[in-house]
Amino acid sequence: MLKAIIFGAVLISAISFFAFSIVRFLSFLKITQPENRYGNIPQRLKNTFVFAFLQTKLLRQKLAGILHLIIYWGFVALLIVVTESMIEGFFPNFSFRFIGHKAYSVVTLTQDLFGALVFFTVLLSLVRRYVGTPKRLKEISDASRWDATLILLMIMMVMVTMMGANVERMALGYSTGYRPITFFLYKLFSPAGSENVYQGFWWGHIIVVLGFMNYLPYSKHFHVLSSVPNTFFSNYGITPKGALKKINFEDESIVQYGVKDVKDLTWKQVLDGYTCTECGRCTAVCPANITGKVLNPKLIITKIRKRTTELGERKEDFNKVDASDKDPVVQAIAEDHPLVPDIETPQELWACTTCMACVQECPVMIEHVTSIVDMRRDLVMMDSIFPDELNTVFRNLENNESPWAFNSSERNDWIDELSDELAKEGRPNSLKKLSGDDSAEELDVVFWSGCMGAFDKRYRNATKSFASLMNEAGVKYGVLGSEEKCTGDPARRLGNEFLSQEFIKQNVETLNRHKVKKVVTACPHCMHTLKNEYKDFGIDLDVKHHTEFIADLIDTGKITPKKQLNETVTYHDSCYLGRYNDIYDEPRKILQNIPGLNVVEMDKNRDRGFCCGAGGGRMFMEETEGKRVNVERTEQALRTGAQNIAVACPFCMTMMNDGVKEKAKQDEIKVKDISEMILESL
Repeated sequence: MLKAIIFGAVLISAISFFAFSIVRFLSFLKITQPENRYGNIPQRLKNTFVFAFLQTKLLRQKLAGILHLIIYWGFVALLIVVTESMIEGFFPNFSFRFIGHKAYSVVTLTQDLFGALVFFTVLLSLVRRYVGTPKRLKEISDASRWDATLILLMIMMVMVTMMGANVERMALGYSTGYRPITFFLYKLFSPAGSENVYQGFWWGHIIVVLGFMNYLPYSKHFHVLSSVPNTFFSNYGITPKGALKKINFEDESIVQYGVKDVKDLTWKQVLDGYTCTECGRCTAVCPANITGKVLNPKLIITKIRKRTTELGERKEDFNKVDASDKDPVVQAIAEDHPLVPDIETPQELWACTTCMACVQECPVMIEHVTSIVDMRRDLVMMDSIFPDELNTVFRNLENNESPWAFNSSERNDWIDELSDELAKEGRPNSLKKLSGDDSAEELDVVFWSGCMGAFDKRYRNATKSFASLMNEAGVKYGVLGSEEKCTGDPARRLGNEFLSQEFIKQNVETLNRHKVKKVVTACPHCMHTLKNEYKDFGIDLDVKHHTEFIADLIDTGKITPKKQLNETVTYHDSCYLGRYNDIYDEPRKILQNIPGLNVVEMDKNRDRGFCCGAGGGRMFMEETEGKRVNVERTEQALRTGAQNIAVACPFCMTMMNDGVKEKAKQDEIKVKDISEMILESL
């Protein structure tokens, strides 16, 4: 009876304090902005099963993934044992053996196997923390290292006390079920059997379990509790990857554009902060960090957590005023040192290429890039804190409808050049230049050339090559010429949402006027914006990348590569084509259809591909820190021994060409768009 009373008091105290900690955390979320993350429950449940329970992202790194999987499923499997021990606190000698000997033997065997597995896995994890430690785990604070060590030691003690209690139970003669590992330990140590020793192990087990539970809300290992809901509330498979949220500039109640402090973040962005495991997988793949920039995606997220905790723990300030006055108090608290630019520095935020490698690798579905862009929005639209070279970019966009100082009428030049070339060669031309109120309904597709496709001298050849392929295949296609404007992608990723929306609205009006439904473009940035973000502005387009279109032309026999290209080529994956839109196979399929072409892969390819360095508006900014990202990627390409680097993006074309100029002889290494290579093979 005394044991039951003491245990009841301990259990109620532990549960009460845990409930207090959770309520405390939920109060932090009240500081934030609302966001609807409740739609498409079936997809959310699927995400939870695949990413949280099966932990498929963790398994992208085999050793670390397997170690974590064993510990995770060990805990899940041992929940029934913990429950059994808890009930025993009220009813001595209780067990689940009433379910039948065979069924209970499955429980005890599972307990034995997972207990041993978890013990040795934790032991290996502890060694790995201090011997042969991966770089991503070395780059943590001493506090985080000790936090991780303490958690591992507590898990180990859970296993030791559980196995100790089982051995003593066997020595006392009332162990039931099938326990081969317990029997081995019993024979190894030959304990005399002591009720006091058993009770010591039992109490030790209970205290460690309850202590572990109550330590989690104050540890970086809070992800043990938050990773499942964070995965459930992720928008993977529900909204397009990397699509940015629209700001309603007509809503006069909005006084803050972008994220200045925690109050401007959504509750999901703050939940991301508390879910971060500090595993460093995001930082290990970040092209900016790898090349010596100050950006560390892990710290971007953990600093959100620290700032939220700081504001949340000062909640006594909220109680000094009426509920209606809470927002000014939050603002007053934020004035001491806001998240942006004092904690999340401009130098970090502007280094991001928005390549999504961090998001791809995060095992708990944290969305780093959208938070970074939201903070850029504050820097640009509220504080005017941005690199000097962006003044020129924004001015060009405002005056010339593109990031460059070309007159908008020059968008017609490639069209005129192509028409002249086809006429001289006597080749067919199925191109129609749309103007006025011309309708695109009778056309197969509208070709969106994009700013670089129209203005960049080098990539203009790729634009004409793809148009020539459509002519060869008899595709009836239209072009907008000078009616086409920048999609708004550069301004949007740079945080200038207002300027971006000016272009989006004009383009939507033009596309609707011409009744455009199907679009093809060679620019992955244009494709992503037109396909995934224009929906929020009143138009739903069927958009294909030119590699998808070319692959279809080959499949349907409309074009057939015949000429031998006896060369070795390596393909560079565009981030906006690959990680944003999952287009990996089509470019490779095209290259494999070219006779004589030997296709070799870089070490970093497909969804593990390395950014060229141009995304997120970095195309228009100088790299003054560390090594140039495009040089790093070029070196990776050169290590394959290929004579050609194939690309499928105008930004990648420019960056890889610049890299080749620095690292190799251009007469030996060529950078070509896939459309150019196919046309050459025809």
